[in-house]
Formats: sequence, structure tokens, C-alpha cells
Amino acid sequence: MRYITGGIALGAAAALGGLIAAGTSATGLYAPSALVLTIGQGDNAAVAGVQRAVTLTCTPKADGSHPNTRGACSQLRLAGGDFTKIVKVKEGTFCTREWNPSVVTATGVWEGRRVSFEHTFANPCELKAGKGTVFEF
Repeated sequence: MRYITGGIALGAAAALGGLIAAGTSATGLYAPSALVLTIGQGDNAAVAGVQRAVTLTCTPKADGSHPNTRGACSQLRLAGGDFTKIVKVKEGTFCTREWNPSVVTATGVWEGRRVSFEHTFANPCELKAGKGTVFEF
């Protein structure tokens, strides 16, 4: 009887260990976050000539050809992946009212969901004042 009880305890411990290991590996999974970011000259992405393009991967670690991957990923996380919160011209910025549009785009996946974002700035001054860290390349 003692051997049966010991065998049951050993089996339960092994099963519990297997569940803990499975739970640990399940939390190691992540939703992908990989984007292609562009800056172009023109009214919209369809007609704009792309001037610069970079890649940005935020999960599992900050990586890509973006010059400040950590800063850009941090800004995106703080904004909850909402690019409209990032591309705002800062208050107190004074720019001319010329129409010389620049367009920024983000295409890819953010935390597992498809992203296709486009924003047009009226001129290079507004672009500089409102592109945030994400479009600083």
C-alpha cells in the first residue's frame, strides 16, 4: 500500500510539473508587432514618392532598421498602438501655411492585429513638429 501511495504522489507531482512547464511556455508566446514605416512627399501614399522607409519590430524585442527602435516601440506602447495619438503637431508650433504635403505610413502588424495607417502633414514644418519618435528617421 505504501508503494501505491508513493506512486500516486510521484505521478501527481510529475503531472503538476508538466502543467507548470506548459503554463510557463504558454506565457512565453507573444502577439507579433512588426511594421514598415515610410515618409514620402505628396498628398497621399498612392501618389507620394517614398523618401525614407524603415522596419520596426517591437515584440519580442525592439529591432529593425529604425534608428531608435526602443524609443519608437515605447511611444507606440504608450499610445496603445494608436498612431493618431502619435502624429499630432505640438501646441505652440508655428509653421507657414504653405501646401507642400508630406505623408507618413505604417503598415504591418501591431500586437497581433493588422495595421494600415496614413497621415498627411501640410508641410515639412508640421511633419517635423508632429512625427513623434516613431516617424523620426
